[in-house]
Amino acid sequence: MAGTSTAPEDRGGDMSQDDRPDAATKAFLAHRNLLFTVAYELLGSAADAEDVLQETWLRWAGVDLDAVRDPRAYLVRITTRQALSRLRTLGRRKESYVGPWLPEPLLTTPDVAEDVELAESVSMAMLLVLETLQPTERAVFVLREVFDLDYDEIAEAVGKNPAAVRQIAHRARAHVAARRPRGAVSQTESRDALKAFQRAVETGDLQRLLDVLAPDVVLLTDGGGIKRAALEPVMGADRVVEWLGRISPTVSMEPAQANGHPALIVRLDGEIETVIAVRVDDGVITGLYAVRNPEKLSHMKRETALRR
Repeated sequence: MAGTSTAPEDRGGDMSQDDRPDAATKAFLAHRNLLFTVAYELLGSAADAEDVLQETWLRWAGVDLDAVRDPRAYLVRITTRQALSRLRTLGRRKESYVGPWLPEPLLTTPDVAEDVELAESVSMAMLLVLETLQPTERAVFVLREVFDLDYDEIAEAVGKNPAAVRQIAHRARAHVAARRPRGAVSQTESRDALKAFQRAVETGDLQRLLDVLAPDVVLLTDGGGIKRAALEPVMGADRVVEWLGRISPTVSMEPAQANGHPALIVRLDGEIETVIAVRVDDGVITGLYAVRNPEKLSHMKRETALRR
């Protein structure tokens, strides 16, 4: 692979003499946000999704465009194959990861929240559900349920026949349905729960904190062995409150939109220290996801556009 070649967004595009992007560059840029979203939903890692886009570009740049009937489908196919290959490598990496592994949070543009299905599919809670699928199951589920590709297109992308893809889709759908959040939660409901949580933490009001947490709430903290974090899930409201009591009073909290949902950015001396996302069911917080690994926080400094 020609490792020195960079994707169009990194080098301004392959420009012809009249300063117009060539056909390959135009097609890639037209679908770039979609391709990033596909890769991110398959990997849960923005850094790895960016690498997949780089690999997709390298392959796309060498394709005979006259033989391509549908550039979007072709690019999605390349991206899916590259993401599946990387997903298997990621699985081995996660086995040696220190403590719980959480997806890399994204500071998302406002339109992501407006697309309810897209926002649900990239939520921290859903990405963790997708982590319980096998790589091919995950790809089939995402391509079918989120991006509405037909079974023939998915079969091309994952290297299976359409009949097998239908069976995989059915199995993956049932698996996800048994584990996904119990019902649709409005942005307002999530924002209210998070606001009450923030107020309780900032004031040290333990009773108010217990009121906003479900009795069986689970806290996952991802420090990646770099930042202090619980090495196992913290389960139950009392234990979660005890753990949250260790938060330094010198930090500041600010609301943000992460992965299409309300979240909190925790700063220390102006720098992002933690991103907290939540899962809300029936008006109370049932899941808390605190990403502290600094290697996973760079995409909270600028907005990321996601597309279907």
